[in-house]
Amino acid sequence: MRALYTSATGMAAQELNVQVISNNIANLRTTGYKKQRAAFQDLIYQHVRRVGAQASDQGTILPVGIDIGGGVKTVGTPRLMTQGTLSPTGNDLDIAIRGEGYFKIQMPDGTYTYTRDGSFQMDAQGRVVNAQGNLLQPTITIPQNASGITINAQGQVSVNVPGSTTPTVLGQIGLTRFVNKAGLQPIGDNLFTETPASGPPQDGVANLDGFGDMQQGNLEQANVEVVSEISDLIAAQRAYEMNAKVISAADQMMQSTANLFR
Repeated sequence: MRALYTSATGMAAQELNVQVISNNIANLRTTGYKKQRAAFQDLIYQHVRRVGAQASDQGTILPVGIDIGGGVKTVGTPRLMTQGTLSPTGNDLDIAIRGEGYFKIQMPDGTYTYTRDGSFQMDAQGRVVNAQGNLLQPTITIPQNASGITINAQGQVSVNVPGSTTPTVLGQIGLTRFVNKAGLQPIGDNLFTETPASGPPQDGVANLDGFGDMQQGNLEQANVEVVSEISDLIAAQRAYEMNAKVISAADQMMQSTANLFR
């Protein structure tokens, strides 16, 4: 019976939906995390009677047809790249982006990745790196005797050094944006890579030409809303249960049919 296979696709789709929701909830406190959602489409139809077909020799047309659906399929798990809440930390090297843009990170093999996670540290040479020790681009090196690190809204990094009455500018942290942010490929560690779907990276300066500004001493929180995720989880669970009920009903109907031959 076709209903068995149709409902099975529904159960598989809702199982994936629950996996996506669980990942969102698991990353509730992940800095810069962008939530995902599961997107579905209906499967191909069997057209028993095609709508608009000729119904008689007199040329009458069928106003409706008979189309039997094959179920549901998952077409993607797009990310919602909306702004997360900024949370103050008090750490001089914590930077949040308010608006458009990503930090550029250089990987050990020389390639670049991109992130909204602005929780940076210094390595043994005083260079600004992310949690995995990969360099923030452009490279910023903070002198050992420096104090009072200041990062303004445009990403300009200044420090106080002994013997100087004015702050010393060390460099400027840039931002990168993409035409299609949802087309970026997540690789873990809060990092993304460009893809043909995202378009090429566009480097720029914070707070100019449509780029967001930088907020020192803050971190961007995940854009996951707990209440929304819980309600979506309940809806997915109920949809799974209803598809399972259809399979049970179809099984009972097949059993009743089989009993007629006894």
